[in-house]
Amino acid sequence: MKNILVTGGAGFIGSAFARMMVTRYPEYNIIVYDKLTYAGNLDNLLPISDEPNYKFEQGDIAHRETVRRVLSDHAIDTVVNFAAESHVDRSIMGADAFMHTNSIGVYILLDEGRSHGLERFLQVSTDEVYGSLAVGEAVESSPLAPRNPYSAAKAGGELMVRAYHETHGMNTVITRGSNTFGPYQYPEKLLPFFITEAIEDKALPLYGDGMQVRDWLHVEDHVSGIDVALHKGAPGEIYNVAGEDLRHNIHVAHDMLARLGKPTTLLKHVPDREGHDLRYAMNCDKLRALGWKQAHTWETALEATVAWYRNNEWWWRKIKTGEYLEYYKRQYAARLAAAGDS
Repeated sequence: MKNILVTGGAGFIGSAFARMMVTRYPEYNIIVYDKLTYAGNLDNLLPISDEPNYKFEQGDIAHRETVRRVLSDHAIDTVVNFAAESHVDRSIMGADAFMHTNSIGVYILLDEGRSHGLERFLQVSTDEVYGSLAVGEAVESSPLAPRNPYSAAKAGGELMVRAYHETHGMNTVITRGSNTFGPYQYPEKLLPFFITEAIEDKALPLYGDGMQVRDWLHVEDHVSGIDVALHKGAPGEIYNVAGEDLRHNIHVAHDMLARLGKPTTLLKHVPDREGHDLRYAMNCDKLRALGWKQAHTWETALEATVAWYRNNEWWWRKIKTGEYLEYYKRQYAARLAAAGDS
């Protein structure tokens, strides 16, 4: 590996991967490729913006000609694809963008990558492709059972990756990450949304009874797992990157509020969303066998995450006064009203 294209690299997990790779592997050239939609943010890449082995290209992974040019201009030998529409609520409201990026975009990256002669292609996916598990843990051979448009589109992208490995012999790897949190996460997801709202003493709309179970994983552990899969994973294989730390959403909210010194009365139960998956859980023995291990506990990671949002209001306040504000004011005001709160 020498020239790595990190698609979706201005987003939350992609930028964490880019920051890690630039500093961990100074002999690699890291080229970030991002469409810069609402969740893509060049501020996420400021810590590496002056590094000699980092470059940025703006573009859509579903735009064939731009992908072809970037692969050629930078002599790319490896692609790590983070580019995705990822918010379930948005996918329920309209799935067009999700199919465009999460399925069609993956196909175009693969097709152009095959023509270009890529040495390695890693697709970053999600535990949500397994669907909701009543008991037990999903392993890599478990059936795909997505239950919302977001995860269905991600599963479609995965199947195309498999097809290009089986049909064309491409050297591909897929990772499936669990519920990831940490610095620079766009504040539409549960933890950054709740932290930033609670800082301002605003009501926190909690879906249903809050007993949905998620497997929590710090972003630095997630990207280190992707790094291991990229360098050590066998061609055609899939690797779960799991926190193996299952927690109910309501308890996560309580832990967060305690660290902020805010009362639990800020929590307001609102009507649950359509098709809300109750429980995600994965086993990651396969990745651990390659040498991966986590560096963070839930307690230390949550403490550090809360502190980061407290100390970096410059980053999230300008987000919450733009497009984010109007979209979520409408969405969450409606839910709070339905719950009898204002």
